[in-house]
Amino acid sequence: MAGPREGNLEAPTRHPIDWRNPGFYSEEALFHEMERVFDICHGCRRCVSLCQAFPTLFDLVDASETMEVDGVKKSDYWQVVDHCYLCDLCYMTKCPYVPPHAWNLDFPHLMLRAKAVHYQKGSKLRDEILTSTDLMGKFCGIPVVAQTVNAVNKIGVARKALEAVAGIHSEAWLPEYSPKSMRSRFKQLDPATPGEPAGRTTGKVALFATCYMNRNEPGPGEDLVAVFEHNGIAVTIAEKERCCGMPKLELGDFESVKKAKEANIPVLAKLVGQGWDLTALIPSCVLMFKQELPLMFPDDPDVLKVKNAFFDPFEYLMLRHKEGRLKTEFKTPLGKVAYHAACHQRVQNIGPKTKECLSLVPGTEVDIIERCSGHDGTYAVKKEFHQYAMKIVKPVVNRVNQAEPAHYGSDCAMAGHHIAHARNDGSVPEHPITLMRKAYGV
Repeated sequence: MAGPREGNLEAPTRHPIDWRNPGFYSEEALFHEMERVFDICHGCRRCVSLCQAFPTLFDLVDASETMEVDGVKKSDYWQVVDHCYLCDLCYMTKCPYVPPHAWNLDFPHLMLRAKAVHYQKGSKLRDEILTSTDLMGKFCGIPVVAQTVNAVNKIGVARKALEAVAGIHSEAWLPEYSPKSMRSRFKQLDPATPGEPAGRTTGKVALFATCYMNRNEPGPGEDLVAVFEHNGIAVTIAEKERCCGMPKLELGDFESVKKAKEANIPVLAKLVGQGWDLTALIPSCVLMFKQELPLMFPDDPDVLKVKNAFFDPFEYLMLRHKEGRLKTEFKTPLGKVAYHAACHQRVQNIGPKTKECLSLVPGTEVDIIERCSGHDGTYAVKKEFHQYAMKIVKPVVNRVNQAEPAHYGSDCAMAGHHIAHARNDGSVPEHPITLMRKAYGV
């Protein structure tokens, strides 16, 4: 029988995350698997340009006495883990050895397992706070408190103190808090609200607000409602919600992910049962419901029900367009748009739907940038990683600057602001859904 062939011709497939198996947390078994995978990565090295995890690994190998993975101390493996923020690009766009290949290489989920093993040993208070987005938003979103936090975050001395005490880099971009949340701006619609079905879509959508859009940047949520309703799509908001769980997943805190799932899934599954499709404006949150929760809870019918009803906003609009149900009478051309495709949107396997949608606007040229911004929600703000985040975003900034666009932005609002921060020219990013509203003139 022939051995494993070089590369994989089948579509990538993901195995369920075996996080409830006690053996999953065995450090000895983890290190054994990490050595196997790292050795394959060392022999390939095609992912070196994606993030800092791979250069860190290859530098460790090249500096070892054997110049092979067996020369790297196991304790140094954690340096690689620290630099992986689970963007999934290596798995989805670069690696030729992902399952169903016989080598069965899933680098992001191996790093996720390592983060879970490491989390059981304890975590930094800073990391617990940064990933407790519900708690942060609830407190910092209080009127007066929001304005105070926003003002303090702009004071250099205060930021230096924050870096010294909490490990939040003094020069990193930090999001502002809105005293009026997205959830407070929208009304819930009657479950019996009619929709106009088209293809896979019901024509009525329930919006999962997300922590960031709810408390930090509610404007694009209003833009989404305007664009969807202009196209005859009814929009309601989930009755209640918690963080999707992605920040805690990236920390390796699976129990907190489970608690978030137990709060969100019944609410969302009920909406699906009432005929609502689901969407969210943060690609990471969409991916959480489309991929990570189904892989953690593959036998939960409500998780699968929510998965099958969850859409990226532009995926939804383009599905409607395919059925002739998207209005294409635009009032305002957008000119040149430098559009950064967020990692967690790219790995949803839906294609460049945002680019396709914006390109429907006459007088619009979309320059798509398929490079990671390096922000990851928390990675770019941490003292020890900020310099690497700025290094990763530099090629994206160069592409934006070369384009000399009339507009630029990303589906991930935080990535957009990180790009603007790195540009440092006073320009402001615009979410693609905001650009669609401008084009429609609604």
